[in-house]
Amino acid sequence: MRVYVPLTLPGLAEAYRTGQLAKGPFPAYAVTPALREWYVSEDLEELEYAALSRAALASLRLLAADPEAPRRRVVVAVDVPDKAVSAEPGLDPDTLGEVRVDGNVALSKAAAVHVDAEDAEADVSAAAQALPAADAGDDDAQFVVDGAEDHELLWYATQEIPNIVGSGGAGSGGAG
Repeated sequence: MRVYVPLTLPGLAEAYRTGQLAKGPFPAYAVTPALREWYVSEDLEELEYAALSRAALASLRLLAADPEAPRRRVVVAVDVPDKAVSAEPGLDPDTLGEVRVDGNVALSKAAAVHVDAEDAEADVSAAAQALPAADAGDDDAQFVVDGAEDHELLWYATQEIPNIVGSGGAGSGGAG
């Protein structure tokens, strides 16, 4: 099963340093039955994009909790055995696509890395600051949070991770 693991650039650097993407159990996002039902789509690529987007929002939450981290969302796509993943059933919009991965996952198992481009930093920074107010129901703050989602994460091959963590996210990745 393909899962999308939200990180920050320091989190990716730590994973690169240790070779360990995450120690289980840890949260990730995937195409779950609830996500399929919510998006009413059978297009797997579209559903995977929805799961990636949910992970990008979770990465934004990690940024909000770490004001020192560079203001760029990071999501690592990794394939794990189906039996290592569990999801709570239900259609709660706040947890759609959320899963728990029960085992440890080596970074070498990653299929790709998705990172914001440098030109997204101002919007991502504003969105991270606006998250608490948006969560409290402030429509203006939600508009700011949605502004980060206007930026597509760039796709990077796993071989580019040293360049990503070594230069704060610069690399030759393409839109993904």
